[in-house]
Amino acid sequence: MTTESPVAARPDSRRAWAMLIVITMLTTAGMTVVLPILPFVVLRYVTEQSSLAVWVGVLETVNALCAFLVAPILGRVSDRYGRRPVIIIAGFGAALGYLLFGIGGSIGMLLLGRIVQGLTAGDLPALFAYLADITPPEKRARRFGILGALSGIGTMVGPALGGLLAAIDIDLPVFVTAAIAAVIAVLSIFLLPESLAPEKRTARLQLTALHPFAAFRDAFRRPQLRALLTGFVLVGIPFGFFVNNFSVLALDSIGWGATPIGLLTAAVGIVDIVIQGLLLGVLLPRIGERGVIVSGIVAQAAGLLGLALVASLFGEPWLFIVGTLALAAGQGAATATMDGVMSNQVGDDEQGWLAGTAQSLSSAIGIVAPLLAGALYAGVAHAAPYWLGLAMMVVAAVVVARARFATPTAANREPTATTAT
Repeated sequence: MTTESPVAARPDSRRAWAMLIVITMLTTAGMTVVLPILPFVVLRYVTEQSSLAVWVGVLETVNALCAFLVAPILGRVSDRYGRRPVIIIAGFGAALGYLLFGIGGSIGMLLLGRIVQGLTAGDLPALFAYLADITPPEKRARRFGILGALSGIGTMVGPALGGLLAAIDIDLPVFVTAAIAAVIAVLSIFLLPESLAPEKRTARLQLTALHPFAAFRDAFRRPQLRALLTGFVLVGIPFGFFVNNFSVLALDSIGWGATPIGLLTAAVGIVDIVIQGLLLGVLLPRIGERGVIVSGIVAQAAGLLGLALVASLFGEPWLFIVGTLALAAGQGAATATMDGVMSNQVGDDEQGWLAGTAQSLSSAIGIVAPLLAGALYAGVAHAAPYWLGLAMMVVAAVVVARARFATPTAANREPTATTAT
């Protein structure tokens, strides 16, 4: 088996890329439409407002846990049966989950909706595997950056749309999200060609390799993936600290309210879009994948240092802004490039497995990072999450700088070791 991607040369690859753009935008927008109204929907079914935050946290944690458990399974299924069926099933599953959530009636129904949506959250891993199928290895880092930028646009558009729709009816954003998911499924049925040729698929599924911890074990055993995945985790946890804690830090350290925090959040999205959608295309040919990853990690380290200083010594708004934007810029560049480089380390019949494993790791980080950030912030010091994050970035830079991985040119020539499936 090699990492060659003959599918990328097919005449329909341009149409497939266009459809991938549309589906990615719809997916990320649909996932975030409900964010502004989630607490208001839950508030209907709790007896005391003091328990609102607990139930919102429970609903999102259960959803993340389901995605963590199922992502490697759906990734492997896409390697066996193709990307298109998984994307279609995920679309209809998300539509059903959001429909149940919109119907509501009780906390139990809301919980069931989040479980159904989480258990079918295989669209993003399948989309990333699809991208690898239709893209030559030397262009993957660049296209992963574009896909990341599109996700950023969808993430910005979704909450804004949700807020506007909520002004009409509080349940409308949820039903619109269900409709978007159904549209994705229908578009995939009629307009999305299959990207994984039958001869490139895994011969069979091995049940013992489908749970997330087995996927992690297999991935970290591979020398060509170990350092990259280690860097992925070391970079992801501090960014998780930031995402879940920066509004609290802004309130406590510089006295900001919701409006400036919202404006800075929008600026983070814009920076992410510019970095991944435009600058990666300039940087990658000049300093290479390793250079972009290490530079991105250094930028994140500088951002975390700035936020740590804001939390401990200098409550200056300008330092908070600079630190936030540096962290966002570095994270976008480093993670998109790592996604592309990791994709080049495995064969066509393992792109789904790799994307599912990475998504499961991201879900695990999404479960652990908020809890750890809150405990450090409240129990140790306000700056503690950012100092720990800075230390992790230093380790990540060393790990990635010393890592050995195949270049896109080498990936086209050399076989990739793989586990039996």
